[in-house]
Amino acid sequence: MKNPYVFGFLPLITILLFSLNFSVYTMNKAIELFKVIGVYSGMREFLSDLELKLFLLIILVLVYFMLFSALKLIAETIHEIGMLFFSKDFEGKTISQARGGYVIFFVGSVISAVGLQSIQLLLLLFLATAFIYFIYVVFKLSNSMSLLGTVGLIMFEIIVWSIFLALIIYAVIKLYNGIIASLPLL
Repeated sequence: MKNPYVFGFLPLITILLFSLNFSVYTMNKAIELFKVIGVYSGMREFLSDLELKLFLLIILVLVYFMLFSALKLIAETIHEIGMLFFSKDFEGKTISQARGGYVIFFVGSVISAVGLQSIQLLLLLFLATAFIYFIYVVFKLSNSMSLLGTVGLIMFEIIVWSIFLALIIYAVIKLYNGIIASLPLL
């Protein structure tokens, strides 16, 4: 008997592992920054070194968990809207076929533990995992879609993600320029 929910826990574990890996890197950089600006010794008056690291780690894991959870929700929504437009499957069987791809993200999150000292390696592993997962899902879904539907789904997802990233980059640049403009010039 094959249980369709066997991979149901993997997204949670994957998000936790990616969050932990990114948080450990960020925590180490934050502690280095605190030491450089002279805040670390003041923080050490209230907390021991272990307590400070644990406190920072918990806060950062929570922040990254929220970020990755939001990205997963957005990605699933974009994908399912694309499937609504381009799939001929009206019973939802193709969604269950692609659930095996959760293992790809799980393996990527485990492998990302080797990149704890490099944000570039962590980001590269995360993006490579997402790309491999995308290829796997498109391959699995292409069996139940026409060639035009498959190309349409791929283009739809690329266009929506590009617009989403462009809006984020635009907002960050506007925020940065606003902060810089509000600083008094010496």
